[in-house]
Amino acid sequence: MLVILTLFIVFLILISNELLWRKKDVHGEFSRKFVHVTVGSFVAVWPFYLSWLQIEIIGLAFLVVVTLSKILKIFQAIHSVQRPTWGEAFFALSVVGIALITHNKWIYAASLLQMSLADGLAAVIGMRYGRRQSYLIFNHTKSVLGTLTFFVVSAIVLIGFTHYSGISLSITRLLLVSAGAALLENLAAIGLDNFLVPLYVALLLINN
Repeated sequence: MLVILTLFIVFLILISNELLWRKKDVHGEFSRKFVHVTVGSFVAVWPFYLSWLQIEIIGLAFLVVVTLSKILKIFQAIHSVQRPTWGEAFFALSVVGIALITHNKWIYAASLLQMSLADGLAAVIGMRYGRRQSYLIFNHTKSVLGTLTFFVVSAIVLIGFTHYSGISLSITRLLLVSAGAALLENLAAIGLDNFLVPLYVALLLINN
């Protein structure tokens, strides 16, 4: 029952976002980031009520759905961005991959929130306020404000992680993890950061 409810919530978010995009109520990039933040944050709490096997199966199903959607142009809103990206598929891979390498629900949540919150808010704030202070990396435009937002939100997520998980992180290590995640987000192309950043954070927290 919980699995069906979980799938229904994800489907409802995707459908609602698609309808708003088709009515021109939201811009393409903001539409993608809305799904990125809402679905990603929802996925982060799955270990608190689903089994690890259920998460892995749903993650694989999600990977199939977003891949078919991109090829067949089903959910056009999340694929409307002009630059080439497979970010949604890579995020689905991270859902499965993190569940395979750790069964610590706090590590899983913190790792996924690095992309759903840190990356999502960085993109929104960067697009809205950071266009004047931008720079190019591998022909992709990044903003100073967006990168700074990623770093700050990443650090806040990790502070919350140390408070609730009981796993202690030194200030130095916390800042280094956030800086490394922000650097990976800058360097990874075609949406690969959606997989590399959560994996990077998870591995560092597991081996803390």
